[in-house]
Amino acid sequence: MRTEDVLAAIATGLWRWDNASGMVTLDSEAARLLGLPAEPVVLPEVAVRSRFHPVDWNEIKAIVDLAVAEGTLAEARLRIVDADGRVLRTVRSRSKPVPAATAHGRIDYELIGTVQEIAEPQPGTTAAHTPITGDWRRSREAFLLDAGRALAEARSTAEVLRVAASLSMPGFSPDGLAVFGVDGDRLSVIGHHGHGPGDESPFTEMRLDTAYPAAEVVRTGRAVYLPTSEEYKRRFPVTWPLAEPFGRSSWAFVPLIVAGRTMGAWMAAFKHPVSFSPDERSVLTTVARMLAQALQRAGVTESERELTTGLQRSMMPQLGPEIPGMRIAARYVPTGGGLQVGGDWYDMIPLPSGRFALVIGDVQGHDVRAAGLMGQLRIAVRAYASEGHRPDAVLSRASRFLAGLCSSQEKDGPRGYADGYDGTYDGAYDGGYGGPYGGGGHDGRYADGYAGAGPDPDYTSPRFATCLYMECDPQTGLLEVARAGHPDPVVRMTDGTVLMRPTAGGLPLGIVPDTDYPTTRFTLEPGETLMLCTDGLIETGGHDLDTGWARLRAVLEGEDPDAGRPEAGEPDAGHLEKLADLLVQAVHGPSSHHTTGPLADRREDDIAVVLLCREGAGCGCGTSASPAPARPGAPC
Repeated sequence: MRTEDVLAAIATGLWRWDNASGMVTLDSEAARLLGLPAEPVVLPEVAVRSRFHPVDWNEIKAIVDLAVAEGTLAEARLRIVDADGRVLRTVRSRSKPVPAATAHGRIDYELIGTVQEIAEPQPGTTAAHTPITGDWRRSREAFLLDAGRALAEARSTAEVLRVAASLSMPGFSPDGLAVFGVDGDRLSVIGHHGHGPGDESPFTEMRLDTAYPAAEVVRTGRAVYLPTSEEYKRRFPVTWPLAEPFGRSSWAFVPLIVAGRTMGAWMAAFKHPVSFSPDERSVLTTVARMLAQALQRAGVTESERELTTGLQRSMMPQLGPEIPGMRIAARYVPTGGGLQVGGDWYDMIPLPSGRFALVIGDVQGHDVRAAGLMGQLRIAVRAYASEGHRPDAVLSRASRFLAGLCSSQEKDGPRGYADGYDGTYDGAYDGGYGGPYGGGGHDGRYADGYAGAGPDPDYTSPRFATCLYMECDPQTGLLEVARAGHPDPVVRMTDGTVLMRPTAGGLPLGIVPDTDYPTTRFTLEPGETLMLCTDGLIETGGHDLDTGWARLRAVLEGEDPDAGRPEAGEPDAGHLEKLADLLVQAVHGPSSHHTTGPLADRREDDIAVVLLCREGAGCGCGTSASPAPARPGAPC
């Protein structure tokens, strides 16, 4: 008996689908199953496609693409319809994509396989009835949407792995998961689920040329499906003893591919047997693609976070040792631009005279260059201070240093000042912050770029910096302040009154290389607290200088220094830290959304704040001295 007769007897036909030419060759039984005359025929693709239900055609297209990518069989169930759209029968197609060269030398494929009728007669039904695209397919689509959304929201490798471990696939759920990465010529286990501690040790540091499924997937970029333990043992006898103790029945190893590069492999292991039908392989492949993209995004995010955190830690100094009779607290919040680094900084510098200096400053911009200039300027200020220079001399040298540093970075053309400064100075700005806060005249020109310029992306243009340098004598509380375009200090007195302390000032650093900076002296009395901050603390949340100071004054005046202390009269080292947190919370926390300022489109800025408290009654840090009488000053 001929093979053709045997196949016809069991309602099985043969076909050859040439994807390059678009022609389909059918034997007589295949033609009959497709609702055509029962005779061998060669038809164009469009004629055969019209015999399939449109929904099933879209399904088989995806299955064939998957089989081409994996080099496996393409298997699908198809409904055959007549010219009126009525379902004649349901057939099962099994075909193998075979590479074939086209007339132009391009490699395409041919599908060679069988078409067999399924014993599910459905005479008289319409194409509107879709038993094949039923609940399982709908649940699969919903699962993939949910999985994609969850993986897209994961922001770290640990979160991605937790999401992958929680995936419950429709119709089959893995018992164990593992994600393998590539480290040179070896596999690495990025994470796993469903295994005990230490179970991954045999698979780490495994060479890529090892006969292990994950290694083969990384080498070839093709998935490996092992539906039975016998199949695993037959194909990978060397590493089968490593997998046998886990007691799994089926395994799927799918490549993690991003931008055409295989970055690792994903293993899904099952306690129950899984045949890995085309639908199941399609789900696993789709999840693997989403998982690979999520892992790449998480890796990039973690690298950027590690870089910015390390940069921030290296640039932000730790406060020095405790100072007898005084306490210091500081905060830095890098909110500007989302880079986690910026141009704001603070520093505490021990001086040769036995005194110490507090420095706070803000380099123009919110980019990496601003952070780099900030680091260099901070080191320069520390060096000048350590040499024993007075506050005015420290700022003069720092201004010359920053001007020279920016000038050396210019590539060509005359030296300009941030898109528009013409070198003139009309005296409207005397280093103060205007209005009722002493000094008068700052109109916001320095907020977003000098002389009204916006954010400057040019890394060769000059930058300026505001700075306040304060030398402190811890024995007497004497403060000597030199200021370069920075906000004035604020003093909270022992009775809770908050005053802005006007100080003389000069131009921001770097604008004019040789600039004099006058010095202002005043005494911080026992029990008083001094606040230094950058403009980010004032203006964050759409506030201007007036409304921003009013918001901070409410926090400073509303804080009860004795609240929460175990016994009145005992020192509370945590009070100043609590106050620093309250100040940041007021402008950067949830409550700040209820106090939005008048400048709704104001760009967020970095925040730096330093608090200096001289221990005494009324400050919350100690009671070593009696309250000092109130001093005159302009209310904040």
